[in-house]
Order: sequence, then C-alpha cells, then structure tokens
Amino acid sequence: MSQTFQCIVLASRLAGAVTPDNFRLETQSVPEVGEGQVLVRNHFLSRESFMRGRMNDSRSYAQPQPLNDVMIGSTVGEVVASKNLKYQPGDKVVAMFGWQEYGLSDGSGMQKVDTTHLPLSAIWARWACRASPPGTA
Repeated sequence: MSQTFQCIVLASRLAGAVTPDNFRLETQSVPEVGEGQVLVRNHFLSRESFMRGRMNDSRSYAQPQPLNDVMIGSTVGEVVASKNLKYQPGDKVVAMFGWQEYGLSDGSGMQKVDTTHLPLSAIWARWACRASPPGTA
C-alpha cells in the first residue's frame, strides 16, 4: 500500500466572498523520488492576499489559478527524501509547493533556510511577511 497525503485544490471560481465551497480536499499518493529530485514535507502553508486575485478568471498581473489544481502558495518544509546533491534529508526549505502536505521538485525554486537560531515557525513568519513569495522577487 502506498503512502498518501492531502492537498487542497481550487474547485470553483469566486462568486463574491471566498467560501469553503471554492475548495476541495483531495488525497494523492506520495510520489516516488526520481534522479535529481527532492521530496519535501510542508510544515507551513501560506494564505496571502495575492491568491484572491488569482482565484478569479480575470485580467491580472498574474495568470489565474487553474481549477482543480493544488492551490498556489509558498511553503516552508523539511526535505524527507533526496536524490539531488544540493539537498539532504533534514534540510529546511522554502518553496512554492502550494496547499499540500508534500512537494516534489528538481530543486529549482527552493531555498534552504537555517534553523540553528530560529525555529521553522519564525522563519515562516519572516517569509510570510515578504512582499512577494520566495523565488519570485
């Protein structure tokens, strides 16, 4: 039996205020880590103001969030498996994995963070207060 995780997808466009009906909780299989890839378990997910505009299918500075895709957003997590020489299990990283428990990457768009003197939650608070998500500035 394979391991599974949960993710939240955008199920419908907004018709006024954001409601729980705009989202759907799905279960997916934890992906196998291929050569050069990194599997991250996300500990913190963002809920940022830029997301609301992307939930509409209207002209904006960014592409609309596709329906039935994992809701976009920045994350802070821990590498749990790696076949990428730049990342080792236990490394803490920020990335744009969205609203899901796990993210799989080739390492691009990820950035290591040092938790020697600050807990991961404090690192997350720093990233959450930035004007733009990690990897976009």
